Amino acid sequence: MRNTLLPDDIMENARRGEVGYEDALRLLDANPFDLCNFANDLRYDAVGDTVTYVVNRNIYLTNRCIGNCGFCAFQQSEGYILSRDEVLREVKLAHDTGAVEVCVQGGYNPDLTLDYYLDVFEAISSEYPGMNIHGLSPMEVFYSAGQAGMSVEEALILLKESGLGTLTGTSAEILVDRVRNIICPGKLSTSQWVETITTAHGIGLRTNATIMYGHVETIRERLEHIFLIRDIQEQTGEFTEFIPMPFMPYNNRTGESMMERGQYMTGGIEDLQLFAISRIILNTHIENIQAPWVKLGTKLAQVALFSGANDLGGTLMEDHITTASGGSNGEYTPASELEWIIRESGRTPKRRNAVYEECR
Repeated sequence: MRNTLLPDDIMENARRGEVGYEDALRLLDANPFDLCNFANDLRYDAVGDTVTYVVNRNIYLTNRCIGNCGFCAFQQSEGYILSRDEVLREVKLAHDTGAVEVCVQGGYNPDLTLDYYLDVFEAISSEYPGMNIHGLSPMEVFYSAGQAGMSVEEALILLKESGLGTLTGTSAEILVDRVRNIICPGKLSTSQWVETITTAHGIGLRTNATIMYGHVETIRERLEHIFLIRDIQEQTGEFTEFIPMPFMPYNNRTGESMMERGQYMTGGIEDLQLFAISRIILNTHIENIQAPWVKLGTKLAQVALFSGANDLGGTLMEDHITTASGGSNGEYTPASELEWIIRESGRTPKRRNAVYEECR
């Protein structure tokens, strides 16, 4: 039988932003609806009843990658690489629909050099100076810097000078090396991810932070990840948001192995618990918790707004990575529909940019 009330001492610690690891474990043993209600209270205290979203577009530079990540269904050994002109055509489509941000991402392979990224970003900045480039993952930066024979800091400085506005906090998955050695053994380690992120923060590039959960990790390892994000935020203060993303188990090796054992996607209650505990652990540290509709579906994302989340992410316009892994929630939700979802929840919508400034 689960506890029906949350311990007063832990709630007080959470309000001060000092909830501990053992506190979090105890909370996860509580009634999930009590947990979500408390997270919702903390959300209100932090950001009120405003729910944000961004008008943006994903641009996939390539589907070719030399990585061996077991969770990826997007990677192709033979695929495409967009030219600079092809990227600019994608940016124009975003600009013409009122987007304020393009999320530029891809894989890592020898053909996507640092010079390629610099050329693409300079072209976007020149043609569309008001468009924020939210781009690359720490893995892509780490890999291209190594290719170029320079430090991560030197590469990040060049990328920022070429127009990169914010760096993504992806390629984090679970920041525990035991897990990474199973699902993405060729990717950068936990310490390398942390070094790349903190270096970006140190030169004035803000980032978000993500977690991809629901595969081979334990509950304790999920918590280790969230507390590590909090530790980094205490050091740098440059995370804009935290984005919990449930793992999509279809059409990839990790998911196939799970399903052979009778394990599928996380259930809705488990998802909401993760959003709630994220808000509770990160309270006073990271204001914004995003409920990504493309992973959750719009209805569960709406419920997450009552479980600690205060942001619905972006319009996206396309999300090939999620759909390749069996995501069935679509690739595009227009701003008008996101605003309807927010108002239908009794909240006030606010259009934002990557650093949560209001866009009218």
